[in-house]
Amino acid sequence: MEIVHTSVLLNECLEYLAPDAENSLMVDGTLGEGGHSEAFLSAYPNLRIIGIDADVRIQARARERLAPFGDRMVFYPGWSDVFFREYPENEKRPDRILIDLGISLFHYEKSGRGFSFRSDEPLDMRLDPSSGESAADLVNRMREAELADLIYQYGEEQYSRRIARAICESRRNAPFATAKSLADCVFSAVPAQYRHGRIHPATKTFQALRIAVNEELDRLPRLLSLALSVLAPGGRLGVITFHSLEDRIVKNFFRDKSKACTCPPEVPICKCGGKPEVELLTRKAVSATQDEIDRNSPSRSAHLRVVRKIPYGENAAQ
Repeated sequence: MEIVHTSVLLNECLEYLAPDAENSLMVDGTLGEGGHSEAFLSAYPNLRIIGIDADVRIQARARERLAPFGDRMVFYPGWSDVFFREYPENEKRPDRILIDLGISLFHYEKSGRGFSFRSDEPLDMRLDPSSGESAADLVNRMREAELADLIYQYGEEQYSRRIARAICESRRNAPFATAKSLADCVFSAVPAQYRHGRIHPATKTFQALRIAVNEELDRLPRLLSLALSVLAPGGRLGVITFHSLEDRIVKNFFRDKSKACTCPPEVPICKCGGKPEVELLTRKAVSATQDEIDRNSPSRSAHLRVVRKIPYGENAAQ
């Protein structure tokens, strides 16, 4: 079996999320091709993992890859936030949870769903192609102002209004159907000096559409909250992000949960009697080493943040 994607920050994940119990349970909240799970199962022979992925095609690849580990590996097809929301109260709680928010290289190179602006594939971008609107639906339906705002907010694209205007003008002749047709439109819309920079001028537009189609930023706060609620006391939650929008959400969520006091800043004396829910194990995000970046360029933008869920009563002892 050909493995397309190389998991990022693998050694760092193994270090920060190393199980400390004999029969630990881990949840790999974004399984992909199973790279992180394979590494953990190989390193820790008594570990069991539940792997979650909304894309049944990529999960099938993970099933094949992880078959040698037998019943130590269990698969859940669906979204991670749904899995945690429906987690049975009487089941053993996981003491390790890993959520890698990156999009697998498989989706860009093998999915056939138009994730890459270099491909002449249907403009879809859905991780779960059985539900929701596709990227083509969005670019062919949205008003110009809405589309410009989406590209600016989710892609942080400085030429969002020019791009949205060009998309709306082009679709009057024919609706967008392929990734290449949209990429060509964006390329023509931006200034000449912007077309030959470090990244393709359609990169941020495609990122924005992918985020919108899969509701990535809307889903993330809910996912973090649900994952933390299911995590066993004393357990660890690690999240890998790849762009500033999602990293900001993770950073702020972990920071807020690590605070003892949640009173408004204008209140001079704490009245909430609050206690921190987590301990920050990574004060600053962990980044890839230069050696890893040289071997796997997508790791350049990866950041890992890890917290430990504080058991009830531990605060009083600190």
